[in-house]
Amino acid sequence: MTNNPNYDATGVESYSIPDFHFTNGTTLHDVRVAYRSFNAASTAGVVLIPTCYSGLINTTLTFTTAPHAALAAYHVVVVAMLGNGESASPSTKPFFPEPGELRYEDAVRAQHALLTGHLGVTQLEAVVGFSMGGQQAYHWGVMYPGFVRRVVAICSSARTSLHNYAFLEGPVAALTSSIDYVAWKAMKAKVAAGEPVGPHLKEVLPKTGLRAFARAYAAWLTSTAWFRARLFTTLPGGPASVEEWMRAREEGSLGWDADDLLVLARMWQMGDVGAVMHAGEGNPEASAKAEADATELTQLGGRVPDDDAFAAALAAIQAKVLLMPCRTDQYFPPEDSEVEMKFLRRGTLAVIESVWGHVAGGGLNPADTAFMNDRIAEFMKEP
Repeated sequence: MTNNPNYDATGVESYSIPDFHFTNGTTLHDVRVAYRSFNAASTAGVVLIPTCYSGLINTTLTFTTAPHAALAAYHVVVVAMLGNGESASPSTKPFFPEPGELRYEDAVRAQHALLTGHLGVTQLEAVVGFSMGGQQAYHWGVMYPGFVRRVVAICSSARTSLHNYAFLEGPVAALTSSIDYVAWKAMKAKVAAGEPVGPHLKEVLPKTGLRAFARAYAAWLTSTAWFRARLFTTLPGGPASVEEWMRAREEGSLGWDADDLLVLARMWQMGDVGAVMHAGEGNPEASAKAEADATELTQLGGRVPDDDAFAAALAAIQAKVLLMPCRTDQYFPPEDSEVEMKFLRRGTLAVIESVWGHVAGGGLNPADTAFMNDRIAEFMKEP
């Protein structure tokens, strides 16, 4: 689980998949999928909301509570994606796939197993996701086209751009290059081998690396206009300076397991619906082709994306799709959504006009949240 002593487990439940086959060829027993249900008695249908990067179940925007209650009539299931510390992750599950081996296909198939094998869901009215949650929503539309009626991708994309990939290399390098991360990994290896070690791993966190990760990441969250307007002073706690704000980001990073952050960052970098290894509708197992291609999973970067496969994957999505990028998002810009719109059969584009950049989609700015809520409410009413 997360290292945060203030972790909120309110309403969080879990389902263990007896045998789960990852796309890297690994099979693990009792793979935990954490989730929370809202309005479970609803007969209006089920909406799935996967968590985002560094997101937890109870920090996820659900659109179920006034004044932003577009989904209040539905049974909303918020699910923790694999790797986030709540569901099975490097921090909680021995032999979990290493960074570079976990894929969005794994996360989506685990969610499908939760819905069909535990909750008895046969169709989703929508999958709604922010950031990495939106990329999962897109993968749902490709992997299980007859299962999902609508896809809502907020500040997200169907394929991680080369620029987005390069941005992530900065904070990843800051973490993995730190001396305390190297020492922490060595201690983890000793523990895995059954060798005696000194302090418990939780007491030897790679704090320098985690702080460096947060500092390298910080400027990408919003926009230049956001900094120019000093909007960091409007956040909870009222940071008086940008340095104070960045220090708060650093302290927040200490609540995360380093390898959980890395396994998700690498999965994010590999995100591409055009490269989906199909599970097959209704089939929770990885396909034989997926296992045969498992050796390719660690080939991060340097690969020229297959534009034809990308276009074909988008064109194959049967669900209606609502894209809500933010005008000033530095790593999921509206231009990427405009490209996707060319291939979607039933796509709608609604740009969030905001200086809050990427985090506009996460619920930090009430005006942006109200805009998203209204667009989602309209979208859910469409036949």
